[in-house]
Parts: sequence; C-alpha cells; structure tokens
Amino acid sequence: MRCRLTLLTAARSSPLLDARFDDDRPLDHAGWQEIHHRAPVLHGLAAAGLRYRSPTERCRETGHALGLAPLAQPALRDCDMGRWRGRTLREVAAAEPEAFDAWLADPRAAPHGGETLTGFITRIGGWLDTRPLEEDGWMMAVAEPAVVRAALCYALRVPPDTYWRIDAHALATVTLTGSPRNWCLSCD
Repeated sequence: MRCRLTLLTAARSSPLLDARFDDDRPLDHAGWQEIHHRAPVLHGLAAAGLRYRSPTERCRETGHALGLAPLAQPALRDCDMGRWRGRTLREVAAAEPEAFDAWLADPRAAPHGGETLTGFITRIGGWLDTRPLEEDGWMMAVAEPAVVRAALCYALRVPPDTYWRIDAHALATVTLTGSPRNWCLSCD
C-alpha cells in the first residue's frame, strides 16, 4: 500500500539570527503575517485524513491558525540539544567552538549531551515508518524545519551530513509518497 504524507514547516517564531536550539516560543508577528499571506495556498491541507504536528507551541499555533487541528506527536519533537537548549548558534559557537565544530562535522557527535544527528534522523524515520497506511491515504504534519530536514534525509536514504544542505523555510511544503522504509520525494 502507498500513501502520501505532506510535511509543512511551521511559521517563524523569531528572526533567523535569534533562532534558538529547541526553540518553543510562540509565533512572532512576522510568523502570523506569513500564515495570513500563505493561508489561501495551504487551505487544501485540511483535506488530509490524518493531521499531525510537532509538540511545539509554534507548530500548534500554525496548525490551528490554518484550521488543521493537528494531533501532537511527541516523536516529532525537535532534536534534543542537551545543554545547548535555548541558546543561539552564535552563542554556542562563541562559548564552545571545538564542540560546535565537532557537532557540525560528525553526525554521530553529541557534545551538547543530547541527541546525535543520526539518532534524530533515525527517530523521525521511525515515526514515518509507523504511520497507519490506507490505500491512497493522505496525511499531513506541521513540523519544525529540523524535523522536515531529518525526514527527507531518512526517506531519501542520503548520508546524514546531507541534513546541513537542506533548506526548510517557514510554511514550505514537501510531500513524501510510499510506504514504510520505501519513501519517495514527490514533486508536484
């Protein structure tokens, strides 16, 4: 059986330079404006039979603002960044440059004491592979950009460092089709 899963990245909760690891802040003014602007294009997502979301506040607000009423999925949480949680990239790079470089260079490294990149990708892949399948079923999920990047790495079976080469902008969509352990990127 094949199904379709559309991933929607959440609207923004902070300017890019103020983005924080495991950021659970609500949408900012620009995020609400993005939703208002993109809502006409995204309204069709409400037709998905199953609707999920990452458990963050901005994913909840994004889903509800678009009328999706998505169900929170703990497995769709962002990467556990351990002691770096709540800090910006700039702060971590300045305070722990060697650890920061190791984290970027090695997908098996977790100098922050949290989850490795490979572990994160595997966790998101496990969620993908346990979705209920219905013939020609359609699911959607509002997720953090990091979750979408991890899902793409898993689905396409690419090396984990590919994660750093995927841009997932606010309110972007990507669709995967297939079945457990056999996902394909669908370009509409």
